[in-house]
Amino acid sequence: MLVYPSAIDLFTAHLRHLTRQLAGHRREIGTRWRRLTAGRQALIALAHLRCGDTYAQLAAGFGIGIATAYRYVKEAIEVQAVLAPTLDEAISTARKKALILDGTVLPIDRIAADRPYYSGKKKHHGMNVQVVTDPFGRLLWASPALPGATHDLTAAREHGIINALATTGLTAYADKAYQDAGRPVRVPFRGRRLKRWQRRHNTTHSKIRCVGEQAMAVLKGWRLLRKLRCSTNRITDVVKAVLVLHHAST
Repeated sequence: MLVYPSAIDLFTAHLRHLTRQLAGHRREIGTRWRRLTAGRQALIALAHLRCGDTYAQLAAGFGIGIATAYRYVKEAIEVQAVLAPTLDEAISTARKKALILDGTVLPIDRIAADRPYYSGKKKHHGMNVQVVTDPFGRLLWASPALPGATHDLTAAREHGIINALATTGLTAYADKAYQDAGRPVRVPFRGRRLKRWQRRHNTTHSKIRCVGEQAMAVLKGWRLLRKLRCSTNRITDVVKAVLVLHHAST
């Protein structure tokens, strides 16, 4: 087996945060002995989430079994997922600011027969995740994952985003996929033959909404989310864990 030095492009704040959470979890459940310390378990989880390292690679690198590596990573993800903010908390954080709403389809490893997961827009299988950011592009909330065939507007309604905006009186800027969302969501004008003022409106709208793309870049910076090969039932927890770890360093 060949071994070479490697690095994870994260801050030590990520490692310290996850280590504290795992150490507290171990005390809570009464763990007496583990093969690895809480700090090493945190490092395994970060390597998996950030770099996309497989369980076999992690097991070989840390001198443990593949099943043990899987359990360590799964435990770390679950510990972080429960700390993720709710939609109400995210909107409360935003207060009177406008929000940016966008959706993405995270690629997954599925066969052609799994039609509910196939996104006609992206032309690949995936899971639909809605993201809410503030006007400065800071990631506030990420929704539970739905099958990739789900339309962005349908997903936003199912997660209660549209109703939450209407209730609080907040405005969200979104793309054309949310055309019929109603008053709380501002979208650009559609069509090729637009009037000059409509084109100016679309230009201004795009400048505001493009800041939200930074949040997507934050998610895709965690390489595991670029191609998920785990069960679709675990993807929501993975996204939530990434969100919590991102907030831990800000």
